[in-house]
Amino acid sequence: MTTITTTLNTTVNGISYSIDIQPHQTLVEVLRDDLGLMGTKKACNEGECGACTIIMDGKPVTSCLVLALDAQGKELTTIEGLAEGEKLHPLQESFVKHGGIQCGYCTPGMIMSAKALLDEVPDPTPHQVRKAISGNLCRCTGYQQIVDSVMEASKSMGDK
Repeated sequence: MTTITTTLNTTVNGISYSIDIQPHQTLVEVLRDDLGLMGTKKACNEGECGACTIIMDGKPVTSCLVLALDAQGKELTTIEGLAEGEKLHPLQESFVKHGGIQCGYCTPGMIMSAKALLDEVPDPTPHQVRKAISGNLCRCTGYQQIVDSVMEASKSMGDK
């Protein structure tokens, strides 16, 4: 039996890739299985939990619902693309400081949703933060620590 493949040309975290994939593969599968970027979590596989959220051309997307071919020619950012070497992104630092990270499973998707918000609205209200992360489920924090984390990060990012 012959496996049909097609070439995906995309940029992930500033690195250009040209890889052969199967047309049915989702973006989360390609990120994890083909590119080894394990920070993007594959959880519900139905777009309900937000653990697989990444940024595609500036917008947050649930990568479990996006066919990898839809990323053709797009700019993708995953959680691995936020830190600069060992230096965490201000959002990551703030999540650690305020307890927005507990078990950590939802954290990459939560941070990516927050990053997309802060890129668009640098000084959000708590309501805007809650709305931006409304597609991300967390069973540990109760969300207040996450909102606090994003609000502080917005202030520290605004100082730069």
